[in-house]
Amino acid sequence: MNWLVDLITGNSVAHAIFIYSVVIALGVILGKIKFKGISLGATFVLFVGIIMGHFGLGVDANTLKFIQEFGLILFIFSIGIQVGPGFFSSFKEGGLVLNGLAICIVALNIIVALAIYFIAGDVRITDMVGILSGAITNTPGLGAAQQTLIETGNADAATLNQSMSMGYAAAYPLGVVGIILSMIVVKAIFKINAEQDSKSVEDDAKQSQLAPHIVTYRVSNKFIYGSTIERLHSIIDRNFVISRIKRATGEIILPKDQTTIDKDDLLLVVTSIQDEEVFDAFVGPKEEMDWQTDEAPMVSRRILVTKSEFSGKKLGQLRLRMGYHLNATRVNRAGVDLLASPNLSLQVGDRVTVVGKLEDINRLAAKMGNSMRRLNEPNMFTMFLGIVLGILVGSIPIMFPGMSVPMKLGLAGGPLIVAILLGRYGYKFKLVTYTSSSANLLLRELGICLFLASVGVAAGGNFAATVFNATGAKWVLYGFAITFIPLFIVTLIARGKFKLNYCTLMGLVAGSTTDPPALAYANKTAGNDAPAVAYSTVYPLTMFLRVISAQILILALA
Repeated sequence: MNWLVDLITGNSVAHAIFIYSVVIALGVILGKIKFKGISLGATFVLFVGIIMGHFGLGVDANTLKFIQEFGLILFIFSIGIQVGPGFFSSFKEGGLVLNGLAICIVALNIIVALAIYFIAGDVRITDMVGILSGAITNTPGLGAAQQTLIETGNADAATLNQSMSMGYAAAYPLGVVGIILSMIVVKAIFKINAEQDSKSVEDDAKQSQLAPHIVTYRVSNKFIYGSTIERLHSIIDRNFVISRIKRATGEIILPKDQTTIDKDDLLLVVTSIQDEEVFDAFVGPKEEMDWQTDEAPMVSRRILVTKSEFSGKKLGQLRLRMGYHLNATRVNRAGVDLLASPNLSLQVGDRVTVVGKLEDINRLAAKMGNSMRRLNEPNMFTMFLGIVLGILVGSIPIMFPGMSVPMKLGLAGGPLIVAILLGRYGYKFKLVTYTSSSANLLLRELGICLFLASVGVAAGGNFAATVFNATGAKWVLYGFAITFIPLFIVTLIARGKFKLNYCTLMGLVAGSTTDPPALAYANKTAGNDAPAVAYSTVYPLTMFLRVISAQILILALA
């Protein structure tokens, strides 16, 4: 049985792959265990890795370092590509308030951590950064801090990084509890009726300005008899599309700019629900009509944009009416319907709803790709080009007054910034950044599991001696204070001053701590998408700030 002993305790490539596979497999399956609907997910990989390391089932240090850094890059880059398209738009309108509150949470987390560090005086700054990352359940911040410490050339970097990982592991479990506890406490203080707030969200969704609203009007206003579609757009200063017109004679036509409308024409209008009253006043009364069953030479189809040359093109540039005799009515992007306005920029993966003759639709579909198979093909060139650029950006030294060494964005910050920029502006350079949700999730989970397994195995040797004593107990309490105090303060402000809906508030708390278990709890409590929307609104900026601030703390104080 020597071969089996060598496989488990040796130092070969097979041994390293074997240990990583065991750690990740056990961690993933244990992470699915739920306690009152809450699970720790992939984070359990860290704890299984610690157990393996504790019993001496380690991996060569160079292999550990490579896999840890590569896993971190995969995880960070996948996040950046995913959030990039909505990163800058998240600052608009209501997102500005949510992101402002998220910034307050990030700042208060750091202030509380520094207060404990300076007042208590019994914890190293490197350990405090680990405790901070665990308290806010932010693994990329831990990775960024560890990588930054290595780049400073500190001779004790390896030992300090192990201790930092222990601080993270000690603070993480109670960090999840503290995040969810803050949601429960603010609910009790303001005596919030969660069902009532959830109903309010559903009512607001019906009035959503983003969702296209389809309605039929009968033309009865004599002042617009004989007007063209183009003139009607100048009279009604709203975003709308007239998809089809049914004449009084029964003929159904596809309107163009110079098509005139007459008395008793039926107009199929796609607009926003809040503009209904405008059409009631200018056009005429609403009518009930099922256009799908009505015999007509036109059909409605969805075309999938899969050719990269259409990425970034505005819908109006396609000249659908003149070139294809088609009308675009809606664009579905990542499950959200958008009004097909001429200024809307297309992206690979969009589904454009068009109306017209079937042969014209087929011509446009062939032009735009309309191939699900093409979307399933991974864009490896863009991914690895982005990683190359990210490493280059992360390696640029930036000097700040008062710092003994230059700051670098590193293998976490560099790829994150480049991925966000590629996700938002890649189409301008003809780079296809579309990645299916399943592919992105696979890369993300693979990256984080490799990173956490490496961190756990490296830290496992000294974990029990360091954490399961008075020092470890202090770390747990420090972590809980870092988690709960900022969230408690900001949730009081968010509900008391800004009157934030409880469902949105839960999403803000989960997003500002980048905590999936807290989001799962929020979604279960709310029963709608409001927590997920708030989570995705603040997540990009929060993730960026968490990664950068962890590096700054190391450079400034370590």
